[in-house]
Amino acid sequence: QVQLVESGGGSVQPGDSLRLSCAASGRTMSNIDMGWFRQAPGKEREFVAAIRWSGTNTWYADSVKGRFTISRDKAKNTISLEMNSLKPEDTALYFCAFSHQRIIQSQLRVPASYAYWGQGTHVTVSS
Repeated sequence: QVQLVESGGGSVQPGDSLRLSCAASGRTMSNIDMGWFRQAPGKEREFVAAIRWSGTNTWYADSVKGRFTISRDKAKNTISLEMNSLKPEDTALYFCAFSHQRIIQSQLRVPASYAYWGQGTHVTVSS
C-alpha cells in the first residue's frame, strides 16, 4: 500500500507561481510512474503532468506546457509540480497519483491507469 499526501495549494493571482508537493509513504518502488491531475467543480478530472520515477521522461498537457514543471526527489519519495504564469483556468483541486505498474506512454494521461491517489490540494487563481 502507498499513501500520497499533497501540499502547497493556495489562492494566488494570475501570473503568480505556486509549487505543489506530493509525499509518498508505504511501499514504494524505484521504477514506477507518477502524475498530477486536476479537477474543477462540475468538470471531469484531467491530466496535468506525468513523470517516470527515473526522471528521464516527462509529459504535459498542452494547456500547461511551458508553464508547469514536474520533478521528483527519489531520496525523499516526493514529486513536485512547479506552476508558473498561473491562469484562472488553472483553478482546481490538484491530485497526485501513483502506479506500481509501468504505464505505457499512450496511457499516462488516463486517470484509470493510476491505482493510488492523494486527497488533493486546492489551487485558486483569481484577481
